[in-house]
Amino acid sequence: MNTKKIALVTGGSRGLGKDMALRLGEKGFGVILTYNAQKDDAAAVVASIEQAGGTAIALQLNMEDLSSYDAFLQEVTKGLQSKWGVERFDCLINNAGMGQTIPFAQATEADFDRFMNVHFKGVYFLTQKSVAMMNDGGRIINISTGTTRFCVPGYSIYASMKGGIEIFTRYLAKELGARGFTANVVAPGPVETDFNNASIRNNPQMKGFMATMSPLGRVGAADDIGGVVAFLCGPDAGWINGQRIEVSGGINI
Repeated sequence: MNTKKIALVTGGSRGLGKDMALRLGEKGFGVILTYNAQKDDAAAVVASIEQAGGTAIALQLNMEDLSSYDAFLQEVTKGLQSKWGVERFDCLINNAGMGQTIPFAQATEADFDRFMNVHFKGVYFLTQKSVAMMNDGGRIINISTGTTRFCVPGYSIYASMKGGIEIFTRYLAKELGARGFTANVVAPGPVETDFNNASIRNNPQMKGFMATMSPLGRVGAADDIGGVVAFLCGPDAGWINGQRIEVSGGINI
């Protein structure tokens, strides 16, 4: 009988999701990671996990296209069976997304709908469909943002969707508790990745300013986040439920 825990990480080909996938692999999880367009990057993450002795597969998923979710989950089923000889997985990490600085006065309905589909509606219904394929005692980790607590101009759409995700997570914890599920939010602060066109990495002035807002004197890195997600999927975090865990170095404390 295969007792390995399997984790599905959306948007696992780069940035925060890549580090989540790598850290889960280090912890002994089988990893299914998704990518939208970065197939080669996803394959490189799989190779890194397997070179370290783990197991992983990469599958394509466009979070904006909700009509593709059923076909995607059929591929998940095939992958579970072929790679691990199982039919269900254990942990869902809703990480995939995109960023864009859009001032409120310039926001369009198309912008709103795109962010809603990827960051809220898509997460809601992918989770609904995935839970039916997960083992009892599963873990759901939804990635939010520090900007639900403090405001950054231009993030009104993005942060509003993530605020919805934080409420949704508490409802998941309440309604899935009978199956032994836990559901939690991880909310990163400013992180130096390629998110939002690498706005922090490519703007030394912004990076320096944000660093001064943290008691630790720096912005975050991808590897500040992945270990927290891996911990929440592990056995020591089974009594953490319905919580928003901000991983931001204490910015704006």
